[in-house]
Amino acid sequence: QGNMAFAGKYEFEGDENYDDFVHKIGLPSDKIEMGRNCKIVTEVVQNGNDFTWTQHFPGGRTTTNTFTIGKEADMETMGGKKFKATVKMEDGKIVADFPNYHHTAEICGGKLVEVSSQISRLVYKEKRKKPN
Repeated sequence: QGNMAFAGKYEFEGDENYDDFVHKIGLPSDKIEMGRNCKIVTEVVQNGNDFTWTQHFPGGRTTTNTFTIGKEADMETMGGKKFKATVKMEDGKIVADFPNYHHTAEICGGKLVEVSSQISRLVYKEKRKKPN
């Protein structure tokens, strides 16, 4: 199990498919506007498998998640929703399942790269048998 060094302060540089993603996960429009192209600074404090992951938003708002790899922790989404998750380390990436998306974070070329992807949800109804 690789354990990369994540500690540092990282300033937002760019995004791909932001609007599509935040609409799919149901983020309210005021939060979407606040997050669009804003200079979020992510600060990571790491002590072995213990992490404090803080996002500093313009205007002074912050979101902080504290977790230990492999142990369930109380977490909070960008939109302020509280949930429980077990954060894992897979191939040098931090991996967590948020309520309606899958999130990974890794260090690539000295940059913090976070990828969030929507978890698809399939719903099936019972197929009724046709009467004979």
